[in-house]
Amino acid sequence: MTAPASSSYSLTLSCPDRPGIVHGVSGALVAAGANITESQQYGSPDTGTFFMRVALATEAGEAELRRQLEPVARSFGMDWELNVDGTPTRTLILVSKAAHCLNDLLFQHRSGTLPIEVPVIVSNHPDLADLAAFYGIPFHHIPVTPDTKEDAEEQLRALITEHRIDLVVLARYMQILSDGLCTDLRGRAINIHHSFLPSFKGARPYHQAHARGVKLIGATAHYVTGALDEGPIIEQEVIRVDHARSVEQFVAIGRELEGRALVQAVQWHAEHRVLLDGHRTIVFN
Repeated sequence: MTAPASSSYSLTLSCPDRPGIVHGVSGALVAAGANITESQQYGSPDTGTFFMRVALATEAGEAELRRQLEPVARSFGMDWELNVDGTPTRTLILVSKAAHCLNDLLFQHRSGTLPIEVPVIVSNHPDLADLAAFYGIPFHHIPVTPDTKEDAEEQLRALITEHRIDLVVLARYMQILSDGLCTDLRGRAINIHHSFLPSFKGARPYHQAHARGVKLIGATAHYVTGALDEGPIIEQEVIRVDHARSVEQFVAIGRELEGRALVQAVQWHAEHRVLLDGHRTIVFN
């Protein structure tokens, strides 16, 4: 007789911090016949919130896991998610003209190291259509002007709904999303930018930084909010430079760091390792 197949899940939760949370969660999982393979927790002293991520394997079905966990979740006032491991996060990628972040995401996706599914790429310019075609992904060109911005965003919303999108990634998308869309995408839209901010705003930031003789170049991946480039930070990359570096080298280094930080942030999000704590993130990596 063949033994029932074991399935793997990740459980993430947050709730007001008080004694008994770990005991309650562990007890519910034991009652469901689950084996805990990884467990991480953190109590935020700033917000009084408890965060936990548990990886588990069980022969019981998802329904039984939920049946055991729901009373515990209610008693502690938990926000919680139970996800089946191996289910790719359906991701829409927004781009403009720069190809490096898009290429890094799609290469890692094709190589099997990034647990996402990309049903559609959207851009306000046609420049990266060939790159999307190389990876076999549908490309939608939605131009954005001051007069068409509202309509363009409605088209974007329609694609998010049509393709059942879980995550939106702004891979050097040079347009600002409306406050309404930022609110709707809270905790499921990731942006990337250079880490010179708030200095060197606007065009040619690496040229500005080179002219000022900066000694560190970095990149920041964060969740999108209505406050431009100020959302909760997921990942940052940094490297030291000196006077001998040319401005072209600054730009090349910056692109590499941007791609690396964005890919890592997307991976952690897709693996359900990132939880929001107000304006900060808790990353169980």
